[in-house]
Amino acid sequence: MKAAFGMMLVLLVGLGGALFWQQGLAGIQQALKTSGGTGMKFLPVLAIAFLLMGLVDTLLPKEVIEAWLTDSAGWRGIGIAWVAGMLTPAGSVVGLPIAAGLYKAGAGTAVLITYLTSMACLSFVRIPLELAFMGPRITTLRVLSCLLLPPIAGYVAKGLAKLAPVG
Repeated sequence: MKAAFGMMLVLLVGLGGALFWQQGLAGIQQALKTSGGTGMKFLPVLAIAFLLMGLVDTLLPKEVIEAWLTDSAGWRGIGIAWVAGMLTPAGSVVGLPIAAGLYKAGAGTAVLITYLTSMACLSFVRIPLELAFMGPRITTLRVLSCLLLPPIAGYVAKGLAKLAPVG
């Protein structure tokens, strides 16, 4: 968390400095005004996302997590995560808090990576938009080519975690 905060802070200072260099104080004021407006629109979504994270962490009994969503659950956990990622509405806005709640509750590395990859690559929410913009041929090719990526990513992550455990 500290590293992510540090990276965002460096990016903020760098972009803010570039904006100030180009447009001066007026550019900074405009950026703050735009950010405030966007932030106020997004605030309810963030509140719901954090509530989802807490609900997942609190409502899922440890026994359910251990039986179904740890790496020892094998294909069962991978399969659940694969399908859940596809079915997660609103993509990462909803999915990341769910994943964080599952992580806190003790879900396994392979399960979490499978879920996150499935949500990113195979979410049913994006298919209608993709069909509208890209057409059925490209959409079908993309979905079929990505179909096995989530479980593969999960197992690769599980192997990498064994080689180099991360805090």
